[in-house]
Amino acid sequence: MPNRRPLAAKPGTQPGTFRPDNILTFSAQEGAPDKLLDFLFSVFPDARRTTVKDYLKYRQVMLNGTVTTQFDAKVTPGAEVKVNTTREFQVFSHPRIKLVYEDDDVIVIEKGYGLLSMGTDKIKDGTAYSILREYLKRKDPRNKLFIVHRLDRDTTGLMMFAKNREAKDTMQHNWNNMVLERKYVAVVEGDLEPEAGEIRSYLAENSAHEVYSTDNPELGKLAVTYYKTLKRRKPYSLVELSLATGRKNQIRVHLKDKGHPIVGDRRYGAAPSPIHRLCLHAQTLRFVHPVTRKDMNFSAPLPAGFFRLV
Repeated sequence: MPNRRPLAAKPGTQPGTFRPDNILTFSAQEGAPDKLLDFLFSVFPDARRTTVKDYLKYRQVMLNGTVTTQFDAKVTPGAEVKVNTTREFQVFSHPRIKLVYEDDDVIVIEKGYGLLSMGTDKIKDGTAYSILREYLKRKDPRNKLFIVHRLDRDTTGLMMFAKNREAKDTMQHNWNNMVLERKYVAVVEGDLEPEAGEIRSYLAENSAHEVYSTDNPELGKLAVTYYKTLKRRKPYSLVELSLATGRKNQIRVHLKDKGHPIVGDRRYGAAPSPIHRLCLHAQTLRFVHPVTRKDMNFSAPLPAGFFRLV
């Protein structure tokens, strides 16, 4: 039997010690080649042509922030081309999580429906935390991930994680000052009266882990929710909510207290949902960056099902 040459492994996948990414960044100038492969040949004049072609083949080239293998992709003046000479770019992709923003300190995602924010005693894998942690470990086994806050399993929308302990501690220890705005949108049963207002109570939790309101400050912690009706179409209303406090199940309990539970929230008194989900979405997240102190402002579009109801 004739000997066969073994297939070459993808760059960065060979066994051995971890090699950090070596990412080179180029900016296309006027007069530079306008096809990506020709541009790469021009910025790597001393490299073998097969090596440069392999950069494209093995997803090691990024054009204006997007990984591409297209040799004739258009390179316009001012375009940014990045080449990872170590291995393919680690690009996040998951059907239930959208990566909205990432830097050296924080990650902002849009979490999908039915996904736990973090693990429980019974469930460790398949959570937003475990999925993101695996992604970061692929980039560098030394990377870490920290929970900053969480969303309920059936609440969709924006949430953030920290990539180092400094960022985590800064956010959590100064939460009320660092978080400038958190807005949710919900579809609720019926019409809220008045159309806008404040809901205030002390929230406690029973032995069945169900949160409830009490007037006794010794039993619970103060929770304050502001609401505003955006749209009505019987038998539902679209409501915007903002939090002065961030207690567990706060919005769900407060809307139940008003007699207008969130559509699909069977635990807190709602009828079955016509769109088979809890209709609560974390739409806006605005915070002070824990390291750079920049104003970070993110918004996530409403789920399409909400519009079908109202």
